[in-house]
Amino acid sequence: MTAFEVNFDGLVGPTHHYGGLGHGNLASQAHGGRTANPREAALQGIEKMRLLVGLGLTQGVMLPHERPHVQALRELGFTGSDADVVASAARSAPGLLSAVSSASAMWAANAATTTASIDSGDGRVHLTPANLVGHLHRSLEAPFAHRQLGTAFADTDHFAVHAPLPRARELGDEGAANHTRLTAGGHEDPGVYLFVHGPAGEGRFTPRQSRLASDAIARSHGVSDAVFAAQSRTAIDAGVFHHDVIGVGDRDLLLVHEDAFEDRTRTHQALQERLDGALTIAEVQRTDLELSKAVDTYLFNSQLVGLPDGRRLLLVPAEVRDDSTAWAVATGLKEVDEVRAIDLLHSMRNGGGPACLRLRVVVTDDELASVHPGFLVDEARLDELKAWVRRHYRESLDVADLGDPHLLEESRRALDELTSLLGLGSLYDFQR
Repeated sequence: MTAFEVNFDGLVGPTHHYGGLGHGNLASQAHGGRTANPREAALQGIEKMRLLVGLGLTQGVMLPHERPHVQALRELGFTGSDADVVASAARSAPGLLSAVSSASAMWAANAATTTASIDSGDGRVHLTPANLVGHLHRSLEAPFAHRQLGTAFADTDHFAVHAPLPRARELGDEGAANHTRLTAGGHEDPGVYLFVHGPAGEGRFTPRQSRLASDAIARSHGVSDAVFAAQSRTAIDAGVFHHDVIGVGDRDLLLVHEDAFEDRTRTHQALQERLDGALTIAEVQRTDLELSKAVDTYLFNSQLVGLPDGRRLLLVPAEVRDDSTAWAVATGLKEVDEVRAIDLLHSMRNGGGPACLRLRVVVTDDELASVHPGFLVDEARLDELKAWVRRHYRESLDVADLGDPHLLEESRRALDELTSLLGLGSLYDFQR
């Protein structure tokens, strides 16, 4: 059996703005209130997908969620027509309107946690949408993420899409951003699952992933070979809100910062034991890259991917290239064959780099053939998406613009056309 990894990238939505909503996400907070460019943000994400397609990789896409989330506003007491609801929220609760207009679903690494069929209890690919209960704007994503994943992976002979975990902070689940599948060499080899959760005790920022959530997902997916590790309090308080801001893995390679784990020695030893010494841990020392610089440049939020010719690529944000220290660390990694930089400025300003934008799913040929084709892209489809963005997205968007009723109309018109373009039918609530 052969298996390979598919990256499903989140497509940036029409209401992309800088609301400063991500407590603990330093980039998000630093850029709150600035003018955003939704069109350029979406185009940059499409070009990242194009780069990977051009390298011979299988690439997928996840759709934007409907925003503003009018139903959430109705549940919070706003009444009238949809336009009235948005206008009323803009007048009396602009922060709330920002939250229900967030395009944060673009970061598909938070969409779900996945388990390859070779590692699951029933021989199917398992996916559990994240409940994202740590923040209001993100907690709204779980129902549509569940619907979208259920549409993309509808073939129950090959896939099992679970409901999100109960919406409780004790079960806080932020998806694949805190999860890494490691193997002794290839995607077709049995995997060891690294689940990273928050540490005990109080600190500057509240951890987003709970141990209970990680345990529950491993159980429901039938994962038997897992290592559970606590994220270091030092890292969280420095702005490492997800593990993928401080570590990234690909098969038998784990690239990680010295300050990633509470118990570094135990975590490294457990992984090496499970993989019989086949794992290479490329650990970056704090003396070579300070934790603050790792957060500023998002070096560890790069994509680490295996290319069809066997080489390994590290796709870094342009901020790494522009920082001499981070660039020296990246290009000095002997375990990586090539380092490329890509401009994702508009995602980075809101707190997410290359790895945040994609959900990794390991599949076989048969499983890939069962994925809804509307969620897979090639050069021609990317050209269509690029033209779609240019037709519908605004060049600039301020927080104050969210109350414009025309924005709601524009967004729905764009999403309606998108589902038609991809052959997905009536996926959104407003289409039903």
